[in-house]
Amino acid sequence: MPVQPAPPAARLAWLMLLALASAFMLSQAFRTLAAIMGPSLAQELGLSKQRLGLWSATFHFAFGLMQLLFGVSIDLWGVRRTILAAFPVAVLGALVSALAPGYPALLIGQAMIGAGCAPAFLVCTVFIARHFRAERFTATSGMVMSLSGLGILLTATPLAALIEATSWRWSYAALALLGVLAWTAIFLRVHETAPPPAHARQSARQALAGLLQLFRLPQTAGLVAYAAVAYAGFITLRGLWLGPVLIERHGLTLLQSGNVALLVTLGNLVSPALFGRISPHGPRRARWMLACALLAAALLLGMAVARSLWLDMTLPFVYGAISGYGIMQYGYVHEAYPEAMRGRALALLTMAMFLGVSLMQWASGLAAGAAQSLGLEPTAGALATMSLMLAAGGIAFALLPRASVRAES
Repeated sequence: MPVQPAPPAARLAWLMLLALASAFMLSQAFRTLAAIMGPSLAQELGLSKQRLGLWSATFHFAFGLMQLLFGVSIDLWGVRRTILAAFPVAVLGALVSALAPGYPALLIGQAMIGAGCAPAFLVCTVFIARHFRAERFTATSGMVMSLSGLGILLTATPLAALIEATSWRWSYAALALLGVLAWTAIFLRVHETAPPPAHARQSARQALAGLLQLFRLPQTAGLVAYAAVAYAGFITLRGLWLGPVLIERHGLTLLQSGNVALLVTLGNLVSPALFGRISPHGPRRARWMLACALLAAALLLGMAVARSLWLDMTLPFVYGAISGYGIMQYGYVHEAYPEAMRGRALALLTMAMFLGVSLMQWASGLAAGAAQSLGLEPTAGALATMSLMLAAGGIAFALLPRASVRAES
């Protein structure tokens, strides 16, 4: 049995984790800007729905693509050095976006922000695995996810008010300033023991080979299919389409839309911590994961066909309240893979999650553009496509082979 750390050591670990979580909080703010900023951005720069979807997806594509590189970096140089080296790229990307003269510069800024934020959650999960008891991994990860929701709160009423008073450019500048403060907190607070010995470290080639080995196991395909849509559904709704639904479909102001987004985010704040605590084990966990994915798909489909402001405010709030179900994936990884493979499985899970967000935002943007060309409501096409993708991922997880149950340790 691992020995529980003494209270001073536990407090120090929590302080360091909170400092690391501040970068993840800003990462959450950057990835959900589009729902509030999108309408103003599209109006000023003349962006189509398809271009708006691609712009939002660029963050997640860069974020997911960089997971392997930063996983190796953490092995070689540790959590502290990795996040301190990477996060300034996100701050610089925010400044590039704030000053962007046109769409190409916006895409470059988004890619820089995504790349700089890429290790933000990974460093938290690695830190939790190294400094907290193993049986608390899912619950502590859920707590960090809930805390990071404060960043999503920023992109509700506060940034909506800032954009209405100034412009969308100042929201990027404000987040860049907060990014500097988060980097400073990590620099001052986070300290690590020595990195693992040279023989325990992996090269990028070895890490890639390790990830490819996971696909020889039958349970990996279902996990990837599920991971690609579970987180993507809520982030694509809250981070891209909620504002357009409320503003274009119902004529709400930007500030009113921000107030609705605030309520949705409040539900999302408590959800990961709650699911981290109540998540069952073994076959029941997999059944819960499937049920939650199908419920989320039904909520999106309800929004696609709804023409009621009441429903378009209520259904996203319910989605926010159940959105933390994705945290159950981390417990599933602990049960589905032997200890020697869990690190690689977590890296693959994170890659699948954020590449999945990129795919869903791009695909929903295409669907919105296609719907508009057919004379249909663009947001309805986007929401229906998201619902279909969520249902497909959940059903694939149910039908593809799953691992035999292992004790979560």
